[in-house]
Amino acid sequence: MEKVYTKNAPDAIGPYSQAMKSNGLVFTSGQIAINPATGNVESDTIEGQTEQIMKNLGEVLKEAGASFDSAIKTVCFLADMNDFAKFNEIYGKYFTSKPARSCVAVKTLPKNVLAEVEVIAEII
Repeated sequence: MEKVYTKNAPDAIGPYSQAMKSNGLVFTSGQIAINPATGNVESDTIEGQTEQIMKNLGEVLKEAGASFDSAIKTVCFLADMNDFAKFNEIYGKYFTSKPARSCVAVKTLPKNVLAEVEVIAEII
C-alpha cells in the first residue's frame, strides 16, 4: 500500500490519508468542499460545494495516477436529499464514464458541509 498526498487538496482533518493506492487501484477518502488554499468551506450552496469537491477529488486522483474517467465506484453523501438533482447535475459533468455509485442522505457531515464524495478508481 502507498499513501497519496497532494497539497492541491485539503489535508485530512483526522487520522487518515487523502487516499491509498493498492494493487492498481486508488481509494480516496471522502472529500468535502474545503478550499485547500484557505482551509475554509468557500460556498454555502450545493452547487458551489460540489464544484469544490470535484476539484479536490480531481487533484487527489491526479496525484495517484488516476482520473475521473478511471473511476469504478463512488459513494456520495448528502446532508439533504432535496439537493440530489443539483448535485447530480455537477457530478455528471465530471464522472462522464458513469461509474457505479451509491448516494445516501446523512444527518450531518464534517464542518456542516452539504456533500461528501469518495472514489475507487483504477490507476492508469
